[in-house]
Amino acid sequence: MTDLDDLDRALLRALAQDATQSAGALGRALGLSQPAAWRRIRKLEAAGVLRGRRLRLNAEKLGFGVTVFLGIKLATKGRVSLEDFERAVSAIPEVQRVEHVLGLYDYRLRVVARDLPDFERVLRRRIMTLPGVGEVEANVLLSEERRLGPIG
Repeated sequence: MTDLDDLDRALLRALAQDATQSAGALGRALGLSQPAAWRRIRKLEAAGVLRGRRLRLNAEKLGFGVTVFLGIKLATKGRVSLEDFERAVSAIPEVQRVEHVLGLYDYRLRVVARDLPDFERVLRRRIMTLPGVGEVEANVLLSEERRLGPIG
């Protein structure tokens, strides 16, 4: 675990709100010079605390109005390698996230589709035909709140 001071935490909270802010803007907001803010950002990157800055697309504005979380239990764990399943499911464009989990299901997927008939097509033609797929449970996303996480 990396030791973070109050300025590091404030910097992380500011970046979590808007990762496009310049080091100068971050410095002004936190009472630091631009070079001091930049050095802190670089230090957090070098320590592995910051692992890049991601672009968050609005799926609905791009025509993908339905998000579904799938729980997938593999039917035959010994006959299909996890790597083969992960490679195959990751190749499906509508699958945004693949998480290997412990519990009732082996995998949790985040899938986007244009609408429910489009999701049904993706489910039947792409996901259910993957090697080793057994049980599948679908949960349609109704709303989403973005939380910043445990910065402290």
